[in-house]
Amino acid sequence: MKTISVTGKTVEEALNQGLTELQATREQVDYVEIQTPKKGFLNFFSKPAILEITMKPDPVGEAERFLADVLRCMDVNLDIHAFDTEEKKARLEMNGEDVGMVIGKRGQTLESLQYLTNLAANRHSDQYRRIELDAENYRERRAKTLEQLAYRLAEKAKRTNRRVVLEPMQANERKKIHQTLQTDTAVDTLSDGKEPRRHVVIKPKET
Repeated sequence: MKTISVTGKTVEEALNQGLTELQATREQVDYVEIQTPKKGFLNFFSKPAILEITMKPDPVGEAERFLADVLRCMDVNLDIHAFDTEEKKARLEMNGEDVGMVIGKRGQTLESLQYLTNLAANRHSDQYRRIELDAENYRERRAKTLEQLAYRLAEKAKRTNRRVVLEPMQANERKKIHQTLQTDTAVDTLSDGKEPRRHVVIKPKET
């Protein structure tokens, strides 16, 4: 976090000078008054205002810098753009020819990158801000695939009157299966097993 010391005839003047130097808005900084301005007699013995101004932590900026460094180490050339920046969350989208390298098998690499990026983004911040990583809209495409899978296997469970065991999935993907079928009154879903082999089971409801 960058901190500078500035001087001015008044607190406001010193603050404005600091904001100009930092190229920041008032909402982006905190400041401490090191010396209170004091008017002297005929300009003698007067004291200027001295402030220490510190940039507030910027989780989104931290996330972008961290992710760019990781991609550079991976020798992956992708563009990073921030979207949907809100008070408690933001989304970083990666685009480019090498996007498959940051997605990995069923999004496992993307999930790992997201976890590490959130740690880096919030290490200096008192208020947690969730960063969601995406790559060429992978998450939406994967969600649709999971929905179709859930409907298809639910029909199989009902048709055969037998439970259907899905392949091991990450927690967020298991949650998507549960949510998709929660309104289906003919089947129940449950998670079974231990990580990393934890999976969803779809079974016909007992009548």
